[in-house]
Amino acid sequence: MLTKSPLTTALAALAGTFAMAAGTQTADSSHADATYVAHLTALNTATAGSATTGEARFEIEGDKLVIRVHVTGAPPGITHWQHFHGFENGHAASCATQTADANGDGIVDVAETAAASGTTMVPFDTAPAAMDVAHGSYPQADANGSYSYREVVPLKQLAAAFGKAFKGQQLDLDHRVVYIHGVPASTRLPATVASLGPIPASTTLPIACGRIERVSR
Repeated sequence: MLTKSPLTTALAALAGTFAMAAGTQTADSSHADATYVAHLTALNTATAGSATTGEARFEIEGDKLVIRVHVTGAPPGITHWQHFHGFENGHAASCATQTADANGDGIVDVAETAAASGTTMVPFDTAPAAMDVAHGSYPQADANGSYSYREVVPLKQLAAAFGKAFKGQQLDLDHRVVYIHGVPASTRLPATVASLGPIPASTTLPIACGRIERVSR
């Protein structure tokens, strides 16, 4: 089930500042079919109240990119943002760990992931190729904290939009990491937990991450 996220126009402006990409391998229609997988491991489990795990799979099939995400153990009944993050300088991204908690508040917020993971790139919503982080529809976990997401994306369209938004850069999936975000709005978070502009920290709080790796040609 997909529902509208409580996004604001302010994030639209911020999304422009998230324009980063890098690397040398390109996931586009000029390449042979390939599969990439990210195994998602939990982050901020004490705050989330559960350990969020799962898998994100990216399959290049001719001129299509099939994106699949399956998540379990997420906070139930709420919408979860999901994206891949990365750098613009050619470095491979990695997942932030608890050591990224620079301010010592016991929580790794989205700003504290930047050193390891770079910045937000492509949203896994109902239209990834639209590159519209601010107005996309993201999946909602069921009562058990699970959800499955699948979208088939025209690869040329996504690559063109990515290159336009990110100054001629390429998707380079194996230089990226996948983040799952979101805890209930009722979650009591310290004032030190950072977010993106006016967006509630509960919406952007990272709860799982996985590094994308190529597993087949």
